[in-house]
Amino acid sequence: MARMMEFRTEDGAVVVVESADSVPGSRPVSRDGGAGPVTQATRSFEGALDGVRAAAQSALRVFRDGTLRPDSVELEFGVKLTAEAGAVIAKGAAEGQLVVRLSWASGAADAT
Repeated sequence: MARMMEFRTEDGAVVVVESADSVPGSRPVSRDGGAGPVTQATRSFEGALDGVRAAAQSALRVFRDGTLRPDSVELEFGVKLTAEAGAVIAKGAAEGQLVVRLSWASGAADAT
């Protein structure tokens, strides 16, 4: 059963996400209006995303190392938010957790 998880941003805004499971590192809170229990994360939203940011920075370093010289690099992560672990790179339907798109401007490859 899907559960709702509440994260607070560093500036105090509330971000509510749907979580597929219940994990330690959270505490249930209730909402007025009968929306059911919401799990409140013990980490900030930004703190939960720190690992994904580090993974993106590492991947960009690899693809911008000067070997391939793409004009643009696009990274796509599937991200699952958990109360204890924060954000984790989620397993995708096609087994891929990371999609990388590199592109070059037309004719740029011919110039080298």
